[in-house]
Amino acid sequence: MYDYSMPLKVGVMGGAGEGIPDAHLKNAHKLGEAIAEANCVVVTGACPGLPLAAARGAKTREGLVIGISPALSLDEHAYKYQSPTLSHDILIFTGSGLMGREVVNIRSSDIVVIVGGSSGTLGELAIAYDEGKLIGVLMGTGGITTVVESLLTSFEKDTGARVIYDDDPRRLIERLLHVYQTEHFRRPSVFCRGHVDPSEEPVDGAQRDIVCGMWVAPRKAAARRTRRGNRYVFCSLACAERFDIDPATFLDDPQIVNSDHRHGPSPVG
Repeated sequence: MYDYSMPLKVGVMGGAGEGIPDAHLKNAHKLGEAIAEANCVVVTGACPGLPLAAARGAKTREGLVIGISPALSLDEHAYKYQSPTLSHDILIFTGSGLMGREVVNIRSSDIVVIVGGSSGTLGELAIAYDEGKLIGVLMGTGGITTVVESLLTSFEKDTGARVIYDDDPRRLIERLLHVYQTEHFRRPSVFCRGHVDPSEEPVDGAQRDIVCGMWVAPRKAAARRTRRGNRYVFCSLACAERFDIDPATFLDDPQIVNSDHRHGPSPVG
């Protein structure tokens, strides 16, 4: 079960153009409310349209909103890109332009939600899918949400991504958080190398996480530390940080030191 203390970041990617129907804007607003009510952080491309509606919804629930700007500075953000500043608590200036900013959007988000959108949002969807993210699609918001399912099916490519479709913003967030907290946190992206289920027989070369006792397969640790000449591996960042707070609690426990929890200097993770 997910037990990391850092709030989850939910990226809202969607249409930023003009002429968006009021019903779609209201749904995006409700999406932002639901994210904030779940004590998650909203991440957007710091753009107008549907992402801004989600940011505004989050602020009505005292949520935290981070905007990933394509600009080099606040002046460029407001003047060249004609993008909003209000309803964002933090603006991060990438200087990468609209397309370059997309990668930062996705990699800054634990969960990505697609709301309406066209070619730019399609690019963000493709990055999220290729990088194995947990993705939500808010149906009934037009744009590429009408074709996402058939499009992804046509890829015939298993990246580890998980996609959930729903037309109710609050229900969508509830479902996404449930999946992330019970399953997807174990492999949140294509860059995460996973672990061995503790109920299974350990594979050759597996080592135990000194904190939780989970078996970690060779080169599949989420984190590692070296103490007293020994290397320790961890199944998750949560276990690594528990170890960091007070290593002696684990290192000085005779039961741990004399068990499979102790690791030698062989290369792992």
